[in-house]
Amino acid sequence: MGLPDGKPQAEDPGDTPPRDLVIDLARFFCLLLVVVSHTMMVSPVLHPDGTVTSENTLGNQDWFEPVIWIFMVMPLFFVAGGITGLQSWRRLRNRGGTGVEFAQARLLRLIRPAAALLAVMFTGLWAALLLGVHSQVIQLLATGAGMPLWFLAAYLAAQLSIPVLARLHERSPWLTLGGLATLVVTVDCFRGVLPPLAYANMVFLWCAVQQLGFVIADGHVSKLSRSRLVAVIGLSNLLLAVLAGLGLYSGNMLVNLNPPNLTLLLLGISQAATLELFRSGLNSVASAAWVQKVLAVAGRRSMTVYLWHLPVLAAMSGLWLLTDFPKPPGGTAEWWWSRSVVLLGLITLLLPVLAVFGRLEDRPTASVHARRRPAAAVVTAAVVVFIPVTDAAFNGLTLGLLGGGAACFILAALLLGRVPARVPEEKGTGRSEPALPPPPFSANVEP
Repeated sequence: MGLPDGKPQAEDPGDTPPRDLVIDLARFFCLLLVVVSHTMMVSPVLHPDGTVTSENTLGNQDWFEPVIWIFMVMPLFFVAGGITGLQSWRRLRNRGGTGVEFAQARLLRLIRPAAALLAVMFTGLWAALLLGVHSQVIQLLATGAGMPLWFLAAYLAAQLSIPVLARLHERSPWLTLGGLATLVVTVDCFRGVLPPLAYANMVFLWCAVQQLGFVIADGHVSKLSRSRLVAVIGLSNLLLAVLAGLGLYSGNMLVNLNPPNLTLLLLGISQAATLELFRSGLNSVASAAWVQKVLAVAGRRSMTVYLWHLPVLAAMSGLWLLTDFPKPPGGTAEWWWSRSVVLLGLITLLLPVLAVFGRLEDRPTASVHARRRPAAAVVTAAVVVFIPVTDAAFNGLTLGLLGGGAACFILAALLLGRVPARVPEEKGTGRSEPALPPPPFSANVEP
């Protein structure tokens, strides 16, 4: 996966390649930016009549739109997921694994942390409601804290499609990418006539962006010269500017995020090319010993941080309203200075959350003698998971849906059981060794 200069390399099907440190660094940057930006967006307001509303202070700034154009990193996360997902699937397939086993591992890695989150949120908000907290506040907290779940649904859909899309990619990589892009544009063309159709791009768009990661993983982008990479970056952003300038799409990338549209694919192309353009320098930064230690810790607990940071931030903001601490109006100089305190408090509160729930990200691996789950159980688990997240995407997250979602996710985890560990025979020795890397697992060396 990574040579000393950070370029992709061919791998022996029987080997577990080293981590691509550049991808670890890119994922850490994405996660850090998302957490920091959310501390600048969540701004609850207590009105004189006792009602509470939430303002997106960062989104209301005049300078926000061009900045979010640059720092909308969600496409980059899916590009990274495409790179690591394709390599993980190929390693599993080369050891005799199946698409069902791949889906089982991916589902468990994501839904175990989410199940705990939904259960705790439901219990906590229900207790708050019984203690007399206004139902409006409960709904506001549920809606805001549940925002990360849209990502979980989109990422799961993209990851579960990897075995099929990988086969199409191996036959015709550019035709597959072009076909997905065509589906994205088609949905965009008809979304005005049939608005619910726009949500189909939660699958088509993110699968197309993920496919860019496939192209990088196979070394197609690394073959381009620096001048051509700069040209790709410039042309994709120029086309994006033209589409926004003509009024076909919004120039605000948060508006374009849910449901997603073609603008995010263009951003993904730009970000994929930028990643390769600066890969050598990024690899030098990521190779520093202290950076690797940070990336190793963050990579093992990234999903827990992503899922929990908004609920913790929402709870902290709600409790702040009940205290006598100063509450400067959003957007004032005092409010901006207070963000550093909010970020410090968020990090402090996340530490015990990581200690309690972080281990749920470790993939539960059964003994080699464990029976594999039947395909029907894995498919049923996937359907059970997508029922509540689809409902939340169309109708919003409610307290009742939190409880139902927690039950569905726990049921799915029970259906999936544990991932069977493959122990292939080592060539020429007659010995066997585990095919899965020992814990702690890296985000990009699994399964």
